[in-house]
Amino acid sequence: MLLVLLLLASALPASAGPKVIAALGDSLTQGFGLQKTDGFVPRLQAWLQGQGADISVLNAGVSGDTTAGGLARLDWTLSPEVEALIVILGGNDFLRGVDPVSSRENLAGILKGANARGLPVLLVGLPAPRNFGPEYQASVEAMYPELAAQYGVLYVTNFFAPIMDTATGLPDPAFMQADQIHPNSAGVLQIVEAMGPRVLEMLAK
Repeated sequence: MLLVLLLLASALPASAGPKVIAALGDSLTQGFGLQKTDGFVPRLQAWLQGQGADISVLNAGVSGDTTAGGLARLDWTLSPEVEALIVILGGNDFLRGVDPVSSRENLAGILKGANARGLPVLLVGLPAPRNFGPEYQASVEAMYPELAAQYGVLYVTNFFAPIMDTATGLPDPAFMQADQIHPNSAGVLQIVEAMGPRVLEMLAK
């Protein structure tokens, strides 16, 4: 695995300064409830740099944001220096019971905007709450892989996958904050270590 990561990092084109990735998301991206250095963005940046990649990750996470909010912020998030995009949105839609059709349209708008700029994208899936029924859950679970295939972007199945408890099908409480919505610092480390290789793969494009 180490050899693969080093090869991916070495495949990144050289530039005068660090390559800038924008991480567009909500509180999971923003780092809610954590020390500044323990959030997803600084941890991911440190992981990537530890693999030898000259990367700066822009924190475009807004606590409480929805897919609609992410779409509304897209143009000013994708400033000229941004060369790649990570999208981690949908959790607040699902907590509020937003129609998955609407969420899908918003995510599609984000992917279209990134494609129009020629930016590589990593789309990160999020789980649907169970309280809205199996049909709602199925619609959410289908949304991310279908959008990834439609727009030709890389895809991570579930942000929380590295810390899921297989017995309950929920994130392991040992890796979650007291609210059981946001990962703690140990959980973020697990998530970043699992997602990092996919980010390198995106950048190698």
